[in-house]
Amino acid sequence: MTPTAEQNSKTTARNFSRTSQSVTHGVALAVCCFLSYTIITDLLALSRFAPRDDELLGGMWAVVATIFVFRYSYEESVRAALSRISATLLSFVLCLIYLLIFPFRPWGLAVLIAIGAIVLELVGRSEEIITADITTAVVMVVAGISPQHAWKQPILRLIDTIVGIAVGIVGARIALKLVHRIPSPSPADLPQRHGESIP
Repeated sequence: MTPTAEQNSKTTARNFSRTSQSVTHGVALAVCCFLSYTIITDLLALSRFAPRDDELLGGMWAVVATIFVFRYSYEESVRAALSRISATLLSFVLCLIYLLIFPFRPWGLAVLIAIGAIVLELVGRSEEIITADITTAVVMVVAGISPQHAWKQPILRLIDTIVGIAVGIVGARIALKLVHRIPSPSPADLPQRHGESIP
């Protein structure tokens, strides 16, 4: 095999491996999102704890959590999960306390966003401000849309997040194992597969 042919074979092998990993990762993520959505919507439907609109929102929020933690390495997935759950817990506490006392108001939303950002900045977790404040915004606005039992919204979103994270972590772990089991063609094999002979 000439140096040029060998280099081309190595490049083709790397591209094949990258494509296999990408396809596996994408399919596994899609399956996990489907499972997250199905699990949380069925769970909320069976519990009758929330109306149909909240079931659909719960499915969407679980899918968001799954996507957030589904990474290319298990360590990254765990770090993302810890970040997501800590940000959600802070939002949960702030929103639950507020909604047990007050109805939704735009000023209340702004105050909670400010408190969340300040607290996370002070404890050195500024990277979680975005996640916490997005969660707070979703919880508060949905509470404004459905003011009946608005205090349930933080609880529901926490459950959605936990389910989505759990499915995402397990799915990421399984996907990594599948990727490692996919055989990559060696450069020596590739010319033969394309009908070429090795000099």
